[in-house]
Amino acid sequence: MAARVGVSHATVARIWNQHNLQPHRTATFKISNDPKFEEKLHDVVGLYLSPPEHAIVLSVDEKSQIQALNRTQKSLPMFSGRLKTMTHDYKRNGTTTLFAAMNVVDGTVLADFKPRHRHREWLDFLKTIDETYPTTELHIFCDNYATHKHDRVKRWLAKRPRIHIHFTPTSGSWMNLIERWFRDLTEKCIRRGSFNSVAQLETAIWNYIDHSNDSPKPFHWKASPTDILAKVSRARAALDKVQTE
Repeated sequence: MAARVGVSHATVARIWNQHNLQPHRTATFKISNDPKFEEKLHDVVGLYLSPPEHAIVLSVDEKSQIQALNRTQKSLPMFSGRLKTMTHDYKRNGTTTLFAAMNVVDGTVLADFKPRHRHREWLDFLKTIDETYPTTELHIFCDNYATHKHDRVKRWLAKRPRIHIHFTPTSGSWMNLIERWFRDLTEKCIRRGSFNSVAQLETAIWNYIDHSNDSPKPFHWKASPTDILAKVSRARAALDKVQTE
C-alpha cells in the first residue's frame, strides 16, 4: 500500500494505528442457521445461569485425533530475555480421542480415552457418566455430531429418564463450555509437550486433568440470551449488507 499511494511504510503504519486498523489480522466467525437457534440458546444459557439445585449440569464433548508429536530436537528452556523454544518439525506417533465431561458448577472434569469416536465410544462414555453419578439427575450439553444422536444412544437414554440431553445449536459449539477447557488443555499441555507414544501423551493429559481437579476453576457464563441475540442480530445485518453490496 505504501508503494501504491507513494508514502512511507511508517506513514501507513501510523494511519492504521490512529484508526485502530489491523489488516494483518483476521478473526473467524459463523452465524448459526439452526431454525431452533433461539430455543436452544435459551435452553443452554438458562441452565448455565440458573442450574437446578438438585441436579448436575455437565458440558460434554470429545476432542478427537489428538496427535502424539515428538519434536526432532530437544527444546531450549526459557530464561530471562528468551522464550522457551521448540522445533517446528516433528514425528507423529499415533493419535487418541479424549472424552470429557465438565461439571459447570464446580469445574471438575471426568474423562476417558478411546481410540475412536463412534457412537459406541460415545455410549461407553455416557455409561461412565451414569456410573459416576448413579442417582443424581443429570443435564448434559453436547453438540449435534451424528454419533450423539445414534439410535442405540437414544434407546439407552430412553431407559434413563433422569439423564437429559441438551444440544447446542448447529455451528454453536462456542456455547459448550468444555470447548473452553479443551483450549486451555491444548495451549498448556498438548502443544508444549513432546511425546514418544500415545501412552505418554495420555499420561501427560491425565496429569493435567488431575492437577486441574485438585483446584478446579469453573468458567462462569455471564452473557444473557437477550445480549447474545442482539449480537447475532447485528452480525446478520452486517453480513447481509456485505452480501448485497
